[in-house]
Amino acid sequence: MRSPQAVIELRDLSFSYGAAPVLEAVSLQVAEGEFLGIIGPNAGGKSTLLKLILGLLEPQSGEIVVLGERPRAATRRLGYVPQYPGFPRDFPITVEQAVLLGCLGRRSRPGWLGALAPGALGKAERQAARRALEEVAAADLAGRRIGSLSGGQLQRVLLARALVSEPTVMLLDEPTASIDLRLESDIFDLLKQLNARMTILVVSHDVGFICSYVTQVACVNRTLVCHRTDVIDGQVIQDLYGEQVRMVAHRH
Repeated sequence: MRSPQAVIELRDLSFSYGAAPVLEAVSLQVAEGEFLGIIGPNAGGKSTLLKLILGLLEPQSGEIVVLGERPRAATRRLGYVPQYPGFPRDFPITVEQAVLLGCLGRRSRPGWLGALAPGALGKAERQAARRALEEVAAADLAGRRIGSLSGGQLQRVLLARALVSEPTVMLLDEPTASIDLRLESDIFDLLKQLNARMTILVVSHDVGFICSYVTQVACVNRTLVCHRTDVIDGQVIQDLYGEQVRMVAHRH
Protein backbone atom coordinates (compact mmCIF):
# COMPACT_ATOMS: atom_id res chain seq x y z
CA MET A 1 0.00 0.00 0.00
CA ARG A 2 1.17 3.55 -0.75
CA SER A 3 2.07 5.48 2.39
CA PRO A 4 -0.02 8.60 3.06
CA GLN A 5 1.39 11.77 1.52
CA ALA A 6 1.53 15.10 3.33
CA VAL A 7 -1.17 17.37 1.89
CA ILE A 8 -0.32 20.28 4.21
CA GLU A 9 3.13 21.21 5.52
CA LEU A 10 3.93 24.12 7.83
CA ARG A 11 7.59 24.82 8.53
CA ASP A 12 8.65 27.24 11.29
CA LEU A 13 5.59 29.39 10.70
CA SER A 14 5.21 32.67 12.59
CA PHE A 15 2.48 35.30 12.34
CA SER A 16 1.64 38.51 14.18
CA TYR A 17 -1.16 41.05 14.07
CA GLY A 18 0.93 44.21 14.33
CA ALA A 19 3.20 43.85 17.33
CA ALA A 20 1.13 41.06 18.89
CA PRO A 21 2.54 37.58 18.09
CA VAL A 22 -0.16 34.98 17.42
CA LEU A 23 1.80 31.97 16.15
CA GLU A 24 5.48 31.27 16.71
CA ALA A 25 7.68 28.62 15.07
CA VAL A 26 4.73 26.38 14.18
CA SER A 27 5.54 23.21 12.24
CA LEU A 28 2.94 20.64 11.20
CA GLN A 29 2.43 17.87 8.65
CA VAL A 30 -1.08 16.71 7.78
CA ALA A 31 -1.20 13.40 5.95
CA GLU A 32 -3.57 12.59 3.11
CA GLY A 33 -6.82 11.19 4.52
CA GLU A 34 -6.23 12.48 8.04
CA PHE A 35 -8.98 13.84 10.30
CA LEU A 36 -7.19 16.45 12.41
CA GLY A 37 -8.79 18.20 15.36
CA ILE A 38 -7.40 21.63 16.32
CA ILE A 39 -7.96 22.75 19.91
CA GLY A 40 -6.75 25.57 22.13
CA PRO A 41 -7.83 28.59 24.18
CA ASN A 42 -9.52 31.66 22.75
CA ALA A 43 -7.03 33.90 20.91
CA GLY A 44 -4.57 31.00 20.84
CA GLY A 45 -4.22 31.17 17.03
CA LYS A 46 -6.56 28.41 15.81
CA SER A 47 -8.58 30.48 13.32
CA THR A 48 -5.45 32.31 12.22
CA LEU A 49 -3.84 28.95 11.45
CA LEU A 50 -6.72 28.02 9.14
CA LYS A 51 -6.58 31.40 7.38
CA LEU A 52 -2.87 30.97 6.74
CA ILE A 53 -3.45 27.53 5.23
CA LEU A 54 -6.22 28.99 3.06
CA GLY A 55 -3.95 31.78 1.85
CA LEU A 56 -6.15 34.49 3.38
CA LEU A 57 -3.17 35.65 5.46
CA GLU A 58 0.56 35.71 4.74
CA PRO A 59 3.05 34.57 7.41
CA GLN A 60 5.82 36.85 8.61
CA SER A 61 8.23 33.93 8.42
CA GLY A 62 8.23 30.24 7.62
CA GLU A 63 6.75 28.25 4.77
CA ILE A 64 3.34 26.78 3.93
CA VAL A 65 2.83 24.09 1.28
CA VAL A 66 -0.73 22.97 0.50
CA LEU A 67 -1.23 20.11 -1.95
CA GLY A 68 2.27 20.74 -3.25
CA GLU A 69 1.61 24.44 -3.95
CA ARG A 70 1.51 27.82 -2.26
CA PRO A 71 -1.82 28.23 -0.42
CA ARG A 72 -3.40 30.69 -2.87
CA ALA A 73 -2.63 28.39 -5.80
CA ALA A 74 -4.42 25.51 -4.03
CA THR A 75 -7.61 27.33 -3.04
CA ARG A 76 -9.80 25.68 -5.68
CA ARG A 77 -9.05 22.32 -4.08
CA LEU A 78 -9.91 23.49 -0.56
CA GLY A 79 -13.31 23.66 1.11
CA TYR A 80 -13.87 26.08 4.01
CA VAL A 81 -16.65 26.31 6.56
CA PRO A 82 -16.25 29.48 8.68
CA GLN A 83 -17.47 29.82 12.23
CA TYR A 84 -19.91 32.50 11.10
CA PRO A 85 -21.50 32.94 7.64
CA GLY A 86 -19.80 35.53 5.47
CA PHE A 87 -23.08 37.31 4.76
CA PRO A 88 -25.88 38.81 6.91
CA ARG A 89 -28.54 36.29 7.90
CA ASP A 90 -31.21 38.57 6.36
CA PHE A 91 -29.45 38.70 2.97
CA PRO A 92 -32.21 37.94 0.39
CA ILE A 93 -30.86 34.76 -1.21
CA THR A 94 -32.11 31.20 -1.14
CA VAL A 95 -30.30 28.16 0.21
CA GLU A 96 -29.61 26.96 -3.33
CA GLN A 97 -28.07 30.32 -4.25
CA ALA A 98 -25.91 30.27 -1.11
CA VAL A 99 -24.58 26.82 -2.04
CA LEU A 100 -23.97 27.93 -5.63
CA LEU A 101 -21.56 30.56 -4.30
CA GLY A 102 -19.21 27.65 -3.71
CA CYS A 103 -19.04 27.11 -7.49
CA LEU A 104 -17.58 30.52 -8.25
CA GLY A 105 -14.00 29.31 -8.11
CA ARG A 106 -14.57 26.65 -10.74
CA ARG A 107 -14.10 29.01 -13.64
CA SER A 108 -14.06 32.74 -14.32
CA ARG A 109 -17.28 34.57 -13.41
CA PRO A 110 -18.39 38.20 -13.79
CA GLY A 111 -18.58 38.71 -10.03
CA TRP A 112 -20.51 36.77 -7.41
CA LEU A 113 -23.70 38.82 -7.63
CA GLY A 114 -23.93 38.42 -11.39
CA ALA A 115 -23.32 34.71 -11.03
CA LEU A 116 -26.57 34.36 -9.05
CA ALA A 117 -28.66 35.88 -11.85
CA PRO A 118 -30.97 33.45 -13.71
CA GLY A 119 -29.00 31.49 -16.29
CA ALA A 120 -25.59 32.71 -15.11
CA LEU A 121 -24.70 29.30 -13.73
CA GLY A 122 -25.10 26.20 -15.83
CA LYS A 123 -26.89 22.91 -15.35
CA ALA A 124 -23.73 21.20 -14.07
CA GLU A 125 -23.34 23.70 -11.21
CA ARG A 126 -26.98 23.40 -10.20
CA GLN A 127 -26.75 19.62 -10.21
CA ALA A 128 -23.61 19.84 -8.08
CA ALA A 129 -25.43 22.11 -5.62
CA ARG A 130 -28.33 19.67 -5.44
CA ARG A 131 -25.95 16.74 -4.78
CA ALA A 132 -24.16 18.69 -2.05
CA LEU A 133 -27.45 19.53 -0.34
CA GLU A 134 -28.55 15.92 -0.56
CA GLU A 135 -25.29 14.76 0.99
CA VAL A 136 -25.80 16.98 4.04
CA ALA A 137 -29.50 16.01 4.26
CA ALA A 138 -30.71 19.51 3.38
CA ALA A 139 -32.16 19.10 -0.13
CA ASP A 140 -35.61 20.04 1.17
CA LEU A 141 -34.27 23.48 2.14
CA ALA A 142 -33.16 24.48 -1.38
CA GLY A 143 -35.92 27.06 -1.95
CA ARG A 144 -35.89 28.54 1.57
CA ARG A 145 -34.49 31.99 2.31
CA ILE A 146 -31.19 31.70 4.14
CA GLY A 147 -32.45 33.94 6.95
CA SER A 148 -35.23 31.51 7.85
CA LEU A 149 -32.90 28.67 8.84
CA SER A 150 -32.08 27.43 12.31
CA GLY A 151 -28.46 27.31 13.44
CA GLY A 152 -28.16 23.60 12.67
CA GLN A 153 -29.73 24.00 9.22
CA LEU A 154 -27.42 26.89 8.40
CA GLN A 155 -24.34 24.85 9.31
CA ARG A 156 -25.46 22.11 6.93
CA VAL A 157 -25.90 24.67 4.16
CA LEU A 158 -22.44 26.15 4.79
CA LEU A 159 -21.02 22.63 4.63
CA ALA A 160 -22.85 22.02 1.34
CA ARG A 161 -21.40 25.28 -0.01
CA ALA A 162 -17.91 23.99 0.81
CA LEU A 163 -18.63 20.55 -0.68
CA VAL A 164 -20.02 21.76 -4.01
CA SER A 165 -16.53 22.41 -5.43
CA GLU A 166 -15.51 18.81 -4.60
CA PRO A 167 -12.52 19.73 -2.43
CA THR A 168 -9.53 17.56 -1.61
CA VAL A 169 -9.14 19.15 1.83
CA MET A 170 -11.90 20.51 4.06
CA LEU A 171 -11.21 23.08 6.79
CA LEU A 172 -13.88 23.91 9.36
CA ASP A 173 -13.71 26.59 12.06
CA GLU A 174 -15.89 25.52 15.01
CA PRO A 175 -18.74 24.27 12.80
CA THR A 176 -20.87 23.24 15.78
CA ALA A 177 -20.30 26.20 18.12
CA SER A 178 -23.91 27.40 17.97
CA ILE A 179 -25.85 24.12 17.87
CA ASP A 180 -26.88 21.56 20.46
CA LEU A 181 -25.15 18.24 21.21
CA ARG A 182 -27.51 16.09 19.13
CA LEU A 183 -26.92 18.20 16.03
CA GLU A 184 -23.21 18.32 16.83
CA SER A 185 -23.15 14.52 16.69
CA ASP A 186 -24.99 14.57 13.35
CA ILE A 187 -22.47 17.01 11.85
CA PHE A 188 -19.45 15.04 13.05
CA ASP A 189 -20.96 11.75 11.89
CA LEU A 190 -21.26 13.36 8.46
CA LEU A 191 -17.67 14.62 8.61
CA LYS A 192 -16.51 11.11 9.46
CA GLN A 193 -18.20 9.84 6.28
CA LEU A 194 -16.64 12.63 4.21
CA ASN A 195 -13.23 11.75 5.64
CA ALA A 196 -13.34 8.59 3.50
CA ARG A 197 -12.63 10.78 0.45
CA MET A 198 -11.01 13.95 1.78
CA THR A 199 -8.62 15.23 4.42
CA ILE A 200 -10.36 17.18 7.18
CA LEU A 201 -9.12 19.81 9.65
CA VAL A 202 -11.62 21.01 12.22
CA VAL A 203 -11.29 23.59 14.99
CA SER A 204 -13.26 22.78 18.12
CA HIS A 205 -13.44 23.64 21.82
CA ASP A 206 -15.05 20.31 22.74
CA VAL A 207 -11.95 18.20 23.35
CA GLY A 208 -13.68 15.15 24.79
CA PHE A 209 -16.19 15.07 21.96
CA ILE A 210 -13.85 15.36 18.98
CA CYS A 211 -11.41 12.76 20.34
CA SER A 212 -13.94 10.06 19.43
CA TYR A 213 -13.81 11.18 15.77
CA VAL A 214 -10.39 12.59 14.87
CA THR A 215 -7.15 10.72 14.27
CA GLN A 216 -4.85 13.37 15.76
CA VAL A 217 -5.22 16.53 17.82
CA ALA A 218 -3.16 19.68 17.24
CA CYS A 219 -2.96 21.75 20.43
CA VAL A 220 -2.51 25.41 19.50
CA ASN A 221 -1.62 28.18 21.94
CA ARG A 222 0.82 30.40 20.02
CA THR A 223 2.95 27.28 19.51
CA LEU A 224 1.64 23.91 18.27
CA VAL A 225 2.02 20.36 19.54
CA CYS A 226 0.38 17.33 17.89
CA HIS A 227 -0.91 14.34 19.86
CA ARG A 228 -2.59 11.08 19.02
CA THR A 229 -6.08 11.02 20.49
CA ASP A 230 -5.19 8.17 22.86
CA VAL A 231 -2.68 10.34 24.76
CA ILE A 232 -4.97 13.33 25.32
CA ASP A 233 -5.58 13.50 29.06
CA GLY A 234 -6.26 16.07 31.77
CA GLN A 235 -2.60 17.02 32.08
CA VAL A 236 -2.27 17.76 28.34
CA ILE A 237 -5.37 19.95 28.49
CA GLN A 238 -4.21 21.72 31.65
CA ASP A 239 -0.85 22.48 30.03
CA LEU A 240 -2.61 23.87 26.97
CA TYR A 241 -5.25 26.02 28.67
CA GLY A 242 -3.21 26.90 31.76
CA GLU A 243 -5.97 25.94 34.19
CA GLN A 244 -7.86 22.97 35.54
CA VAL A 245 -10.20 21.58 32.88
CA ARG A 246 -12.56 18.68 33.42
CA MET A 247 -12.93 16.40 30.40
CA VAL A 248 -16.27 14.77 29.67
CA ALA A 249 -16.25 11.68 27.47
CA HIS A 250 -19.02 11.40 24.87
CA ARG A 251 -20.12 7.97 23.67
CA HIS A 252 -21.80 7.29 20.31
